[in-house]
Amino acid sequence: MIDDLFGSAEIMDEVRLLRENEGVPDALARAAWSVLAEPGDGTAGALINALGAEEALRYAVDGTQRDGAVDALLDTADPRVRRAVTEGRRRWTPRVEARAVRDALRGAREVGAMLLLPGDDLWPVALDDLGDNAPIALWVRGDPRRWVVTPRVSMVGARASSGYGDHVASELAGDLAASGALIVSGGAYGIDGAAHRAALGVGGGTVAFLAGGVDRAYPAGHHGLLKQIAEEGAVVSELPCGAAPTKWRFLARNRLIAALGDVTVVVEAGWRSGSLNTAGHAAALGRPLGAVPGAVTSASSAGCHRLLREYDAVCVTSAAEIRELCGVVFDRVEGAGGADPERVRLLDSLSGRAALPTIEIARRSGLSIERVLTHLGLLELEGLVHPVDGGWRRSPS
Repeated sequence: MIDDLFGSAEIMDEVRLLRENEGVPDALARAAWSVLAEPGDGTAGALINALGAEEALRYAVDGTQRDGAVDALLDTADPRVRRAVTEGRRRWTPRVEARAVRDALRGAREVGAMLLLPGDDLWPVALDDLGDNAPIALWVRGDPRRWVVTPRVSMVGARASSGYGDHVASELAGDLAASGALIVSGGAYGIDGAAHRAALGVGGGTVAFLAGGVDRAYPAGHHGLLKQIAEEGAVVSELPCGAAPTKWRFLARNRLIAALGDVTVVVEAGWRSGSLNTAGHAAALGRPLGAVPGAVTSASSAGCHRLLREYDAVCVTSAAEIRELCGVVFDRVEGAGGADPERVRLLDSLSGRAALPTIEIARRSGLSIERVLTHLGLLELEGLVHPVDGGWRRSPS
């Protein structure tokens, strides 16, 4: 297959068109890997990280190697690693077909998708926290510059959401997106859809990770929504065009939603909701985790209550509390010109719940008391802070 791939002028031309002649061999190898390996295949990831995508592909497909690179790696490896590589080759071999790679490349070109690789300027480096389970490549429809912004809030929840859940998700996502946050979700019915629509409704940024190819609208009822996300944000998958979503791929997709977000918020979830899987990934990555409470009698919120009790999730009821969880200051006033660093430090030192005396604000911000008083006076005029019982507190959004 290696000769069929790298020796095919047709396939190489498809890669050049997608990549504008940049890093063509590595791009082709990673495109092939996206066909061979299932999302989150740690064995494939480890092999690629150790050998590079092209050399790893050569060994995985044909059992060949250059300069004894694989032998040198496996000779010093733990026996379990050698077994994992052997088992991996058994998984990948049935998918070895140059035509499938060509079809994936052609399908991406036909829908205007791009192939994004680790090391690219717009590669979302937050996903690298997944280690060997990080995506080998990403297929993107839309503008990947959307995820360069911070903070990024991953918002997930039940597909069979209630009116309460939809309302809360819309309020939270709309407020966050209006203030510059990127809303990350999975494009599904229910909470995902409500979050995406709210972000788009205020002209904000949103990214949808799919469990199938970016050329396939799934669920079909979200064809229009996903089209709009691709036009105004980005629709992303680690699976090639033509790939169908499966239950396993939905679970694997969840790790990307959790990894890209600076914080993950579960709005509504049943006791066994798939959203808890996303929350588990966020917790494993050390990302802040928030959960929206519901009525204690509501089965739709049982999963959120479980997160609060068992996962050390933080109870969030407003966009302001999510911002606090992010640890990031949103400055609605400064706009595109950029925030004054001293203002950012001062606002970051304030709480939205408890009033702090001036001396404590000075300690936390590292500013002199005189500078703190100057900024507090201006911020009060702008409505961003207000005095409370001899101290100061950040104003609600």
